Amino acid sequence: MGTLIDFPLIVGSFFVAIVVGLTGMGGGALMTPMMMLFFNVPPLAAVSSDLVASAVMKPVGSFVHLRRGTVNLRLVGWLCAGSVPAAFCGVFLARAFAVTDGVKYALGVALLLAVAGMALKTWLGGRGGTSSAHEIVVRPIPTLLVGTVGGLVVGVSSVGSGSLIIVALIALYPALKANQLVGTDLVQAVPLVASAALGHLLFGDFQLDLTLSLLIGSIPGVYLGARISSRAPGGLIRALLAIVLLASACKLLDVSNTLTACALGAAIVITVVGWRVRVRASARVSSENTDLEPVR
Repeated sequence: MGTLIDFPLIVGSFFVAIVVGLTGMGGGALMTPMMMLFFNVPPLAAVSSDLVASAVMKPVGSFVHLRRGTVNLRLVGWLCAGSVPAAFCGVFLARAFAVTDGVKYALGVALLLAVAGMALKTWLGGRGGTSSAHEIVVRPIPTLLVGTVGGLVVGVSSVGSGSLIIVALIALYPALKANQLVGTDLVQAVPLVASAALGHLLFGDFQLDLTLSLLIGSIPGVYLGARISSRAPGGLIRALLAIVLLASACKLLDVSNTLTACALGAAIVITVVGWRVRVRASARVSSENTDLEPVR
């Protein structure tokens, strides 16, 4: 990365950011592996630059949700109480792991957790809550622990501020609506990512050229992805994202090509079967609702 601007990296970050705009997740889970696998960026440098770039982009969506009132600020406070110091400490773990490529393997494990989390979120998708964001009774200790674990993972690998923490919120607060989950998660991610980014600026391997290239490509990509998200089939996009994350995790964990192909094949089969089951279930519910409508 000798030049200040890397045009192939700009193009890559642009397409990754489109996926982020479409799905609302996958930024660190896709951007960091892309830099490591396709641009030969050292693990710690990839994590550092991705986190600093994310710290610039995260507040945009947060302001939108704050204006719409889809944020539980008390919940945000308890999450940040655990995640902000933990994310800063995670940087020191990243430096210790970097000696033995631990960051690479930690990222692979984090991606597998993200895939499992996305599967759980999809399975719980039909159980959307109906409560207002301000009616939720906050559970301080479990929420603090979620923030602490999520902050450590983000500080080490840059993954988790979206995929992992939002799944934990689904388990802890099933009454929250989908937009409230996203809004609360986005707002808590701002100080979390900022803390991790500050740690990497001070103790990591931040590289200005990488971060500039990421920002140049990802800002218009996120905007474009958000614009077309209403037209794209969300379930299909999330399924494709999960398969991409699974492939990235296998490569980062040095899984053989044969096992990787088998895992991806199984994931595709499960996705297709799950989609067919959900379609039939939705059709059955629609039919039952139609039969129950009173005759006028």
